[in-house]
Amino acid sequence: MSDEIVRKVRIRNAAGLHARPCHAIVTTAREFESELFVSADGSEVNGKSILELMTLCAPCESWISFRAAGKDAEVLVARLAALVEAGFHESD
Repeated sequence: MSDEIVRKVRIRNAAGLHARPCHAIVTTAREFESELFVSADGSEVNGKSILELMTLCAPCESWISFRAAGKDAEVLVARLAALVEAGFHESD
């Protein structure tokens, strides 16, 4: 297993981390073998569990961190960071 990759990103979409963004994270994460954990405001959850992600309740402009470990961790974290930075492709 490769080194752990961690990246912090700011939530940009107006509604924050709600059902659709959580689904997008899980759908993306499940394409990869690496383990994924997502944290916000001192809580960390399994990034491949939509129910756990929904408990983070991260609003717009808050920071979340992706922590992944595995052979494809770097690509996984980069894809997720791009997804967040694109506002989960939601229009305001």
